[in-house]
Amino acid sequence: MLEGMSASPTSPVTPTPVIFDLDGTLVDSEPNYYEAGRRLLAGYGVPDFGWEQHARFIGIGTRETLEILSAELGIDAPVDELLAGKNRLYLELARAHTEVFPEMRRLVRLLSAAGHPMAVASGSSRAAIEAVLAGTGLDGLLTTVVSAEEVARGKPEPDVFLEAARRLGAAPADCVVLEDAAPGALAAARAGMRCIAVPYVRGTADDPGFAGAGLLFRGGQREFTARAAYAWLGRAAQRPAEEPAGETARPS
Repeated sequence: MLEGMSASPTSPVTPTPVIFDLDGTLVDSEPNYYEAGRRLLAGYGVPDFGWEQHARFIGIGTRETLEILSAELGIDAPVDELLAGKNRLYLELARAHTEVFPEMRRLVRLLSAAGHPMAVASGSSRAAIEAVLAGTGLDGLLTTVVSAEEVARGKPEPDVFLEAARRLGAAPADCVVLEDAAPGALAAARAGMRCIAVPYVRGTADDPGFAGAGLLFRGGQREFTARAAYAWLGRAAQRPAEEPAGETARPS
């Protein structure tokens, strides 16, 4: 990755379509997902599900996560039953409180004001996505939503991002994805899209899944700024999509 960051925003010549992951990228929903999973598994005889176990699945869709966990933990229940239970528990927590990362909210507002097409593409259920967006007031700006429930394969496969581009009427190569997890960054690369990576889990910036990111904030949300991301979008819009454009954001 090359180091370098512009000091001031550069407005893209043509508004770039931007696709946001939701959990861990736009909003800090992982604590709610962890607590929902912990309560769910406790009800099926698994009383000691810890954060470290949960962190393995950050960036992976809820269904895929439950398929793996039920096999590993020997839970004798249909995945659909587990999924419905976790979604119910999560929605209760999410409606009570979900925090938007402040700089992400600033970026959404900046992109909206400049006319950028935007979408949310997430491994969460559609009900969960809509509840979080409504509860945080982002639903008025982010009206195109794709859930992994609506496509054949979840991340790290590219399906959810490709469907988001289709709904935006955009070519995948013209889109930029914002992601916090390596499986999501890999999904963006497989979709032929550029990626701004903001790792949620500390210490994962060197994960090979982030290797193709056009802009990497190694310190995650602690280093991310809307100004830096928007400046990079301006520069990226002036480069051919196939041209390597890897940068590491410098802490400000």
